[in-house]
Amino acid sequence: MSDKTKLSVRCPDCGSDLVIDAATGEVLFHKKPKEPIAGGKDLDSLFAEMEGQKARAEELFERERAAQKDRSRLMEEKFEEAMRRAAEEDDDEKPPARPFDFD
Repeated sequence: MSDKTKLSVRCPDCGSDLVIDAATGEVLFHKKPKEPIAGGKDLDSLFAEMEGQKARAEELFERERAAQKDRSRLMEEKFEEAMRRAAEEDDDEKPPARPFDFD
């Protein structure tokens, strides 16, 4: 295949280098552009983003800690309700027959 049947093009949208077959229009080669280090952000913006992530993590931690305290209280209430219902049940009922009592 000669070079006259190939086209080298740079994508205006993403900056990729493409080699295209002129006869079929098929992409023969695709090379992505190098991405800048840290997404092209400067050090100050990276620190600001890190502080924002830290604040969100602390907020999430506090929310989960409060839910854990509330969960403990809810479990205690459920336990007390189950104990109250168990005490209210009719104690006069005979216990179920044991299988070896049938002999």
